[in-house]
Amino acid sequence: MSETPEAPRSAPRLAETYAEVEDALLSRWPETRLEPSLDRIRAFVEVLGEPQTGYPVIHLTGTNGKTSTSRMIDTLLRALDLRTGRFTSPHVERMTERISVDGEPLTDEEFVHAFNDVAPYIQFVDDDQDHPLSFFETVVAMAFAAFAEAPVDVAVVEVGMGGSWDATNVVDAAVAVVGPIAVDHAAYLGDTPGKIAEEKAGIIKPGSVAVLAEQSPEVSQILLQRVAEVGATAVQEGVDFGVASRLAAVGGQVISIQGLRARYDEIFLPLYGAHQAQNAAVALAAVEAFVGENPLDEDLVRAAFAEVTSPGRLEIVRRSPTIVLDAAHNPHGAAALGEALEDSFTFSPLIGVIGVMGDKDHEGLLGALEAHLAHVVCTQNSTERAMPAEQLAEAAREIFGEDRVSVTPRLSDAIEAAATLAEAGEAFGDPLGSGAVLVTGSVVTVGEARSLLVRPERQR
Repeated sequence: MSETPEAPRSAPRLAETYAEVEDALLSRWPETRLEPSLDRIRAFVEVLGEPQTGYPVIHLTGTNGKTSTSRMIDTLLRALDLRTGRFTSPHVERMTERISVDGEPLTDEEFVHAFNDVAPYIQFVDDDQDHPLSFFETVVAMAFAAFAEAPVDVAVVEVGMGGSWDATNVVDAAVAVVGPIAVDHAAYLGDTPGKIAEEKAGIIKPGSVAVLAEQSPEVSQILLQRVAEVGATAVQEGVDFGVASRLAAVGGQVISIQGLRARYDEIFLPLYGAHQAQNAAVALAAVEAFVGENPLDEDLVRAAFAEVTSPGRLEIVRRSPTIVLDAAHNPHGAAALGEALEDSFTFSPLIGVIGVMGDKDHEGLLGALEAHLAHVVCTQNSTERAMPAEQLAEAAREIFGEDRVSVTPRLSDAIEAAATLAEAGEAFGDPLGSGAVLVTGSVVTVGEARSLLVRPERQR
């Protein structure tokens, strides 16, 4: 997986604006090029004074749901009057989203400060390593330093990809959370859930509590073996905690969770789908494991979950017609999305706007959504990694049929075309239906759609 870097070795200068930081970070080795080593990030945090050791950490991995789960954990911890830092990736719209303190992304000024804090040390590491620091490694170090400076009481840290070799894995987490594992990033992590589990298990450290979402038997065995090898403690969904009940409701769902310490009933979660209820159970168990032996206050739990947001995850951003954004980008995520659509909505017709990355299992994603979409508009986002719209359409025609597929490469035009179709319900045999548009296939596609559709004053 090692590749010759193209990033410059010149020392980065201090930045004055967000745009300068963005340019400096994007000039470095990108996230999509991997060299499996922690040497660079270890050298970086060492010269920074090991900022990641200054606070306890809840570390998250898994194939899907990491960002939603980390946002839930963050909200619960803040309800306990703890100051939080949260690192998530990728971002939906802007890089600043990756680093949050007290539940809010860094402002542009704070992001510039975080970069300038670490920039003088980048050259030392670049000169001493075979490869220069990557974009991701640099942003990880920025987050760790920002959390130390705040200072935070606890950091919620989401891996970028995998676990063992992920740059975030220089932390020794008090709680390691492993969400559901399926195949994604197969070229980097392996082509079976078992191989991927071996990589993701690396975030489980000696003495930690491993909070394990429900897994296949093969994956569970690998994770529990890691727990035993390092002397950690495991709590498992379906054994030690889990969703006791859930009922779809206006604006989300009402759930009851059997936690590690108590049962928490009548929780309104303003997110859709059984997968989000599962994420909530995992998040609650992680916070219970972190705070100790006593149950959490039930009213506090209800109030915290009622405030949870997760942009780009079955997020309704427009009405007339309804436009929904979801960042599903692999078959596992698309299957969960499909189930949530059936569970929580009655859209008819539902028109899909799909743009994927070229290295993803687009056929598996399309297949998981076929039963839920009346028509699909194939498009592409603005990045070089995007699969050309016509190439995606070729696969879509094999799955949906010629008549249910159209091609509109420009995303804004694709959304407009889909909205027109959604409003023309009679064309799909449902003149009284409630048509809607679903934009999905990639975090980048959803981020660009969100920038088009959500007014700045409404963004969070």
